[in-house]
Amino acid sequence: MSRRDVQVPGGVYCHVWEPEDPVGTVLAVHGITSSSRAWEPLARHLPEWRIVAPDLRGRGQSNTLSGPYGMARHADDVAAALDHLGIEHALPVGHSMGGFVVVTLAHRRPDLMDRLVLVDGGLPLPMPEGLSADDALHLTLGPAAQRLSRTFDSPEQYIEFWQQHPAFSEWNEDVERYVRYDLQGDAAPYRPATSYEAMAGDYHDLIGAECNEFLEALTNLAVPATFLRAPRGMIDDPGGLFSAEYAAEWAAKLPGLAVVNVPGVNHYTITLSDHGAAAVADAVQKQGVAS
Repeated sequence: MSRRDVQVPGGVYCHVWEPEDPVGTVLAVHGITSSSRAWEPLARHLPEWRIVAPDLRGRGQSNTLSGPYGMARHADDVAAALDHLGIEHALPVGHSMGGFVVVTLAHRRPDLMDRLVLVDGGLPLPMPEGLSADDALHLTLGPAAQRLSRTFDSPEQYIEFWQQHPAFSEWNEDVERYVRYDLQGDAAPYRPATSYEAMAGDYHDLIGAECNEFLEALTNLAVPATFLRAPRGMIDDPGGLFSAEYAAEWAAKLPGLAVVNVPGVNHYTITLSDHGAAAVADAVQKQGVAS
């Protein structure tokens, strides 16, 4: 399998893993403060597939692209990446916020797909009643927001920072590459690549704080989707970002949504561990070949 970098003219940066004769294409879309490097373990588990993994607007090597943000803008960006690469059909796989992006993509560009894989994302984030959108942002993404406002003296200091994260009690080379890629700059002070403005701009779509295209896309989802649920959350907390009961409620509302619980993973390690990536790869293989 070869790996190459693609810069879409005027648009997002993509990392592409590609075998000589791919059986199909996976469009792999990362989460709200993540990057294309979250998908390296999946690429290893799907050696016969082409994996197109964009850095979303405001993240990774696309972090200089300005807003406005939101799921519709990201969906248009990733569709433009597929069009630029000459890919007419793909199987979108979205982790965390990436799930919201691919659901919106299904609404805007149904010609690109006939099914989806949602990886611990793509359902409105459940929030206590009466909580304002800003309070919800701080409650859910407060630790991430604090990280984005910090600077670091060296890549090693950033790695040490991440090694204290409860979600990564089992450190591995994939996580280290992911963390190193997330750091911006050639000399101190180093900064995380994700723009706080981008994170905040996207968040309202995730909680359904106002009428938006994502909610319309989800309630009218016309393609089958597999929802892979992590039983532990963003800080390895029990219960997960989406409770089993909450996921089941959405499956009851959407006849084409199948929920699969992935044991032994949290919201991060469902993509950044071999066990989690194997579960995602299994869902892709069961969904069939997308040319």
